[in-house]
Amino acid sequence: MSSQTSILRTNRNFRLLFLGQTVSQLGDWFNSVAVFALLLDLTGSATAVAWMMIVQFLPMTIVGPIAGVVVDRVDRRKLMIATDILRGIVVLGLLLVRTREQVWLAYVVMAITVTGSAFFEPARTATIPNVTSKEELMPANALSSATWAAMLAVGASIGGLVTAFAGREIAFVINGISFFVSAWFISRTNYDSTPAPKPALKGWFALTGIPDMLDGLRYVRQSTHVSALMFVKAGWGLAGGVLLLLTVFGQRVFPIAGSTAAGIGVLYGARGIGAGLGPIALRWLMGHTPTTMRRSIGPAYFIVGGFYIALAAAGTLPLAALCVLLAHFGGSILWVFSTVLLQMEVPDEFRGRVFAAELALVTLTSSISSWMTGYALDGLGWSPRMLAFGLGAGFAIPGLLWLLMNARWKPSSHLETPDPTHTGDEEILEGRIG
Repeated sequence: MSSQTSILRTNRNFRLLFLGQTVSQLGDWFNSVAVFALLLDLTGSATAVAWMMIVQFLPMTIVGPIAGVVVDRVDRRKLMIATDILRGIVVLGLLLVRTREQVWLAYVVMAITVTGSAFFEPARTATIPNVTSKEELMPANALSSATWAAMLAVGASIGGLVTAFAGREIAFVINGISFFVSAWFISRTNYDSTPAPKPALKGWFALTGIPDMLDGLRYVRQSTHVSALMFVKAGWGLAGGVLLLLTVFGQRVFPIAGSTAAGIGVLYGARGIGAGLGPIALRWLMGHTPTTMRRSIGPAYFIVGGFYIALAAAGTLPLAALCVLLAHFGGSILWVFSTVLLQMEVPDEFRGRVFAAELALVTLTSSISSWMTGYALDGLGWSPRMLAFGLGAGFAIPGLLWLLMNARWKPSSHLETPDPTHTGDEEILEGRIG
């Protein structure tokens, strides 16, 4: 961990970006548990939660292509500040949702909030290499990843308890404030965030951003490694249905003292702990070279699927939480390893478009998975345990596809050659979403 703690001490810009991320993501997880509990309490419908998950995913799919163009064209620092302020204002609209008839407002609020995230997240991911040196890039990415997992574990667990005992309104307010605090931290950074020079836009067609999107598409088609890595998280998108299952397990199978929010909080907290531990443990066992990262992706799919199959048979909440923890141990390997490999492969001029397109792909598959899971629960009458088994088995498909593809992989020489100036490689990876 020395590399990660060192970068926080010595790199002011990254430290401020990191603090903004930490506060904002903590608020996000407070908010997520509260929103899911709100829908289940007002409607009693798993489908209502499935539609909320789709609302939290689908805008990124729709907006993603143009968001990537914007991220590569404008000042990323100012873009992050603007989207933080917008989200902080809009998310407070959840305070107005009081009855079943007003549930539509929750969907509108979250759709606008997530649309802002479609611009913010690619900008943040693309910014990390701009505020770090080559030696700092990997520890910085690892720290950001571990923070996501930690905030999930802490935010979901505490958020569930706060929602259960203090009310949902407190969680919504905390989330709104967190966006403003994040914007303040980012506003204090001081680095050259001027976009790289690009040809001047000419004509109405150019102003649509379509030429830039086509340029990015050509780059991805010509870069087989990049296109393959972009689909890793799309395979992980099956977890969209899995995440809906966690809310249903928290409500119907493992409520705590009759509280929906508390049961959800425990399972989501276990998800966060697993997401933080995955890459750390794998580093100790196998190392962290690009070859090792690629080879780990296929087995990671099977880890996820196996433990969600085990969740189907879990008889107690602690055992269910352990299954979720171990499943997302594998999920975090998928996420962080594909992210790091993409950051190593993609030049800055295309980084915003690549990460926005990747986000669009994973949110599309997550939306489809969430809708199908909600329909199976409410429309077909499937049990949560039956669905946990089915979704777990489904992860074998992307796992097998990756194993076949990796067998034909021709390594990029610039990734396989170690950097003789960097002696802290053992600190590379420590968590990300799963």
